[in-house]
Amino acid sequence: MALAATEIVQYIKEALPDADVKIQDLAGDGDHYAVKVISSAFEGKSRVQQHQMVYKALKGHMGSTLHAMALKTEKR
Repeated sequence: MALAATEIVQYIKEALPDADVKIQDLAGDGDHYAVKVISSAFEGKSRVQQHQMVYKALKGHMGSTLHAMALKTEKR
């Protein structure tokens, strides 16, 4: 079962309320996404820490219902 783009955005915004989230379904299958997240919560965090914050926001869906995600993060 795939994870809808709207659900991904919802999970990220719940964890990072000020986040701007841009998402693109790369394969049209709801299973492979490119996601860009911009948030002030990333201030002072390394790129690895920023990505960990996003993966944590996805509540275990990464690697299960969400197969692949090309993730880019930016500080606001």
